[in-house]
Amino acid sequence: MPASPLPTNPAGDDRNPVVVEGTYVPTFGDKLNEFWEKNSKAVIALCVLILMGVLAKGLWEYMSRQKELDIEKAYAAVTTSEQLKTFSAAHPQHSLGGIAQLRLADEAYTAGKFTEAITGYDAAFSVLKGSPLAARVQLGRSLAKIQSGKVAEGSTELKQLLDDANQLRAIRAEAGYHLASLAGEALDSAQVQKISEQLLQIDPSSLWTQRALTLRMTQLAESAPTAAPVPAAKPADAAPGVQLNLPGK
Repeated sequence: MPASPLPTNPAGDDRNPVVVEGTYVPTFGDKLNEFWEKNSKAVIALCVLILMGVLAKGLWEYMSRQKELDIEKAYAAVTTSEQLKTFSAAHPQHSLGGIAQLRLADEAYTAGKFTEAITGYDAAFSVLKGSPLAARVQLGRSLAKIQSGKVAEGSTELKQLLDDANQLRAIRAEAGYHLASLAGEALDSAQVQKISEQLLQIDPSSLWTQRALTLRMTQLAESAPTAAPVPAAKPADAAPGVQLNLPGK
C-alpha cells in the first residue's frame, strides 16, 4: 500500500507541524499563541498595573523632594527666635526642626534660662538621636543640668560622653575639660590630673586638652607648700666685733 501523504499547511498558516507516527506535536510557537489567546487580557492588565506603579513611585519621589526643598528653603529664611519656634512647631519630627530646637536651647542656655534649655535639648534629642548632632545635644543638656543645680546628673552624662570611644574626639575632649573644671572647683587635684591624662590619650592637640593641662598646672601650683621666708641679714654695724689678742697686751 502507498504511504500516507503528509498533511499540507492551509493557506496563511506558516506553522511547521511535526508528525510523529501519525500524531501532531505542537511547536513552541503554537504553545505561545495558545497562551496569549487565553491570557492576553491578564498580561495586559498586569503590565498596566506595573506601569502605573512605576509612575506613581516617580510622582511620589518628585513630590517628596519638592516638599523637602520647601522645608529647606523655609529653614534657610529663619533669622529670629520667634521664627525658629514657628518652624520647629511646623516640622516637629523633621531633622531641621530638631536643629531649630537645638538652636533655641542654646539661646536659652546663653540667657541663663537653664530649665528652659534642658527642655529644648530634650526636644531636640528626640528628633536628632542617632545623628551626628546627638552628642552635641547631650553635651549642652549636661551643662544645662549642672548650671541648674543637677550637678551629679550632669556630671554622669559628661563622664559617659568622655568614656564613649564611638564619639567624636572633640565632643569627648570638651566633656572631659568640663569635668576637670568641676574637679578643680572642688579642689580635687588628683581628679584633674586623671582627666588631663585621659584627654592626652584622646586628643593631645585639642584646645580643650590644653585648657585642662593649664588647669592641672594651676592646681599643682596652688597645692605646692609655701617656702619659709629667709631672714634678712643684720646690718654691718650691728655685727659683733672681733677682738684680736696681740702679744704684750
